[in-house]
Amino acid sequence: MTTDTVPPRADAPEPAADRNPPRGRGPRLSLRTGAGRQHHAGPLAYVLLIGASLLSLFPLYWTMVAASTDNTRVSQTPPPFLPGPNLLDNLATAWEDAAMGKALVNSTIVAGAIALSTVLFATLAGFAFAKLRFRGRNILLMLVIGTMMIPPQLGVVPLFMMMTELGWGQKLPAVIFPTLVSAVGVFFMRQYLGEALPDELVEAGRVDGAHSLRIFWSIVLPVARPAMAVLFMITFVHAWNDFFWPFIVLDMTNPTIPVALTQLSAGYIRDQSVIMAGALLGTLPLLVMFVVFGRQIVGGIMQGAVKG
Repeated sequence: MTTDTVPPRADAPEPAADRNPPRGRGPRLSLRTGAGRQHHAGPLAYVLLIGASLLSLFPLYWTMVAASTDNTRVSQTPPPFLPGPNLLDNLATAWEDAAMGKALVNSTIVAGAIALSTVLFATLAGFAFAKLRFRGRNILLMLVIGTMMIPPQLGVVPLFMMMTELGWGQKLPAVIFPTLVSAVGVFFMRQYLGEALPDELVEAGRVDGAHSLRIFWSIVLPVARPAMAVLFMITFVHAWNDFFWPFIVLDMTNPTIPVALTQLSAGYIRDQSVIMAGALLGTLPLLVMFVVFGRQIVGGIMQGAVKG
């Protein structure tokens, strides 16, 4: 009696032994292939990164060294490269001579108000230019971008006259209100929302009966949060370090940090160590803010990049 052998089907699954070859036999596939491949930096990359970090931190280190010595030692050649014993004395002198306490409060109010208003208005305008359809949208966007090409010095005289007519001379509103929003912020948020915010989300909100402000609050703000954090940080630092307009519209009785620092160099003989101590006092709040919120800002950027 003979038994016929049935040939295997072409679409039959492979035996388990063929699907799972033993170790050491056959090619082994790496799990980190294609887009998921992880690249490891070599020694040269670490050397370059460490060198760039040291170069970036050297001005801050030199400021601390100069603020901890006396004026004679700072002027010597070669200059000192190690901190001295006079840091606390120079900080106290700068704090008293330049009214740094009031300047820190004023700079915090000015920079915080400008940063918050810029983020809010720029996000609103960016959403409108990116996702809303209305007549003259492109022309208005070009006008906003065109204002970036006008030097701010051209508007100093009429702006100063306007602030005087409003009774805001030598007051903080004269610094805050002219910079409540910036064309750079509007363009930045428009570009980000145009890529990161799908049109389907906006249309879904329309279908559900939500109006534009409701869509902005419930849909746009969560998507725009990473870009808003970056814009807030950039605007806050810029407003904190702004010197030109606050120096014109404010005086030494109500200064911001950059205006107060000019008081330290107003004498016939400038004490460079005290000036550096004042600059160190004005820089420390920015460093603290970046240390506290830097991880959230970088994490928000990465999250937005993945979602976009």
